[in-house]
Formats: sequence, C-alpha cells, structure tokens
Amino acid sequence: MIRPTSTNNSPGQQLLPEKRVSLHVNWEGYQTIRGLLGEQRSAHLTYYDGILEIMTPLEEHENSSGLIGQFIEILTEELNLNIKTMESTTLDRPGLKVGAEPDKSYYIGNEPLVRGRTVDLTVDPPPDLVVEVDITHTDIDKNALYADLGVPEFWRYNGNTLKIYQLQADQYQEVEVSPTFPAIPKDKLYEFLQNCAQQGETQAKRDLRVWIRSQFQ
Repeated sequence: MIRPTSTNNSPGQQLLPEKRVSLHVNWEGYQTIRGLLGEQRSAHLTYYDGILEIMTPLEEHENSSGLIGQFIEILTEELNLNIKTMESTTLDRPGLKVGAEPDKSYYIGNEPLVRGRTVDLTVDPPPDLVVEVDITHTDIDKNALYADLGVPEFWRYNGNTLKIYQLQADQYQEVEVSPTFPAIPKDKLYEFLQNCAQQGETQAKRDLRVWIRSQFQ
C-alpha cells in the first residue's frame, strides 16, 4: 500500500520542507526499490517495521540539516576531536531488517576504529551520533529504529526544537546536554541557527568559533 504523507504545493501555499511517501513492503521489497532508485539520488530511504519511507528533502530541511552539520563539525575542530563524517550513508542491518539514510551521522569516540576505510556494520560499531531533521510527519519510529541499531546518541530537530537522546539500556532517554559535547549547552545551537538567519552563515560561524575559544582555550 502506498501512503503519501505530503503533497505538491498549490500556488500561494507555504512550501513544504520535505516530501514523503510511505510503502508497506518486506525487506526484499525495500532492497529491490533501493536498487532500482540507485545511489545518485536526493531522496532518503528509511526502512523499519515493514514500512519504507521515501523522503525528498527541500530547502528548509536541507538548510537546517546543513547548518546543524556545520555546528557539529566546528565543535569537533575547536575541541580537537577526530571525526569521520558519514553524511547520509546507508546504515543497513539485514539481520534486524532495519535500514536508514539519516541526514547526518558521525563517528567521534569510535573514529579510530573506522578511520580510513569503508564501514561495515556487521563488524563495526554504529555511528556515535546521528542527526535527523523531521519537520513534517514521518510514519517511521526513528527513536526505536536507531535504538535497534545501537546508535549511542541521536539528535532530532523539528524546525524549532532540538531533542537529544542518549541510549540507555537499549532505549533512548531524552537529555538536555549532549553526551558527546557535555560542555556545550543546547542553546548554543539555537543561537547559531538564529545568527545564521540574521547575520549570515559566515559571521555566525566566526562568532561560534570565538565563543568556543573563549570558553575552552
């Protein structure tokens, strides 16, 4: 069954940040569809609990995802943390029948284990941090999906609010401070996003770096 969760905009309507279509298929159907779509595409595929969601990100989604990614990369640079950036690399676990292409994913604490080579989730740990931007409704239980994958930290942003989840006893618990960046208050992300919109991204990134250096150097 095909279930569209967003539609094209009519003239005068507010532009959507994402377009989503959900399909009820088995694991083999998901693999077939992913093969037919190929790797050179803008749509992200997520498969969990018998549901395949095909999400095409539009401007608001891509801008939010990109800026959050830049925020994380600036933190790792200024705090001298090594990072392996996975972006939306497919995270498939056939044994669990789970597949995801998150907006952003990173190895930070476990970066030395995967440095300089292609990740294989059958033997390697999952990314340390995954970021998803979900501004419109999704039929996928993302918290359950990434908990099943064993991702230690999961950020979800809905266009206004960032929620940070830490994996504890195989379930996510919402926390106010990132376990990866415990000295960085969540408000700094909100401030960074606001500064990008008001001052421009270049100045906002400069200001963020200045603040980090004033706090930690």
